Amino acid sequence: MNDFEEYIRQGEPDRKEKGIIWQTATGLQQVDGLTPSAYLIEIAKQNIEGDITFNEVRDRIDTYYKTQLSRQDNIDDRTEEADKVSARIAEILSEKTFSFSPTEYIGIHRRLFSGIYKFAGKIRDYNITKPEWVLDGETVFYASAPLIRETLEYDFREEKNFSYKGLTKQEQIEHIAKFISGLWQIHAFGEGNTRTTAVFTIKYLRTFGFKVENEPFANHSWYFRNALVRANYNNHTKNVYATMEYLNRFFENLLFGANNILKNRELHIRFIAPANDTNKLGVNKDTTNLSDINDIKKLGVKLNKNQQKILELIESDNKITIVEMAKRLSVSRTAIENNIKKLKEKGYLSRVGSDKTGHWTFVPQ
Repeated sequence: MNDFEEYIRQGEPDRKEKGIIWQTATGLQQVDGLTPSAYLIEIAKQNIEGDITFNEVRDRIDTYYKTQLSRQDNIDDRTEEADKVSARIAEILSEKTFSFSPTEYIGIHRRLFSGIYKFAGKIRDYNITKPEWVLDGETVFYASAPLIRETLEYDFREEKNFSYKGLTKQEQIEHIAKFISGLWQIHAFGEGNTRTTAVFTIKYLRTFGFKVENEPFANHSWYFRNALVRANYNNHTKNVYATMEYLNRFFENLLFGANNILKNRELHIRFIAPANDTNKLGVNKDTTNLSDINDIKKLGVKLNKNQQKILELIESDNKITIVEMAKRLSVSRTAIENNIKKLKEKGYLSRVGSDKTGHWTFVPQ
């Protein structure tokens, strides 16, 4: 996400702060495979430059999509969701207010998804499962619906009574990661749990005086979700066990500016790597085996309309160019590039060889 780099690198303090907030807000849409529109980026920059307020951002987005609807244009509902939720995340992160409570957590969900999900701000009253790419289509076991509120209150009470005094940096990271992992595993809402948890996490960590680095959430929010999945999944028959190591790596980067390499493919339960190539965790690096688009579909992953079409084009011609894809799909080259970037980050696609003579593959390199 380089849309706001100019403000982050060279901007005045106020513009830099807003640039970081917007970069994080738009980057968090990756957790559900969403990409904000060029229009959202344009008005976000106007907000950063001080030309419009957050209220005006909201009004312009609402007007934009009402106009699109009245014209019966081809609207991608998921893009509308990405735009509106990005703007709401940016506004919440800009506020210097916070209350450590289940009410705050639920309130964040309500603010993010009001008008998008009918159940915005409501604790789910049904049990859920969600197929996960990193688990080969298996699901984490989430909290039972009748026990959600009680479990939330218990976790918040335990965390509120916990003292961080005297802890080393590593001990702080491990405890924070454990609390956030447990909070996410409850999965209090039907949808939007990861984005809600991420926003709550940033706000909570600020109360400790942490200068939360934007890069991990801005560019690796899908890794964050997959790390949460791996922290809450056990399958003894497959020798797969819950591990906090990936989530700890993420928080090391987030809180203390560590440079851990965050690659989604390393989180897959079938990931095995060459003996001569290991990462910080000592986990072998190799690749999962995705031979075609059907393998991806079997995992129950969420792809937006353009990502689905891109994969279909590549399946029919693995040497197709970005320019040709943009022409075939009647979208901009930037839209194709952004979606390909997301597909690469999720471990569904990679490029072998040069832009001119290479080809696409469903097996990450």
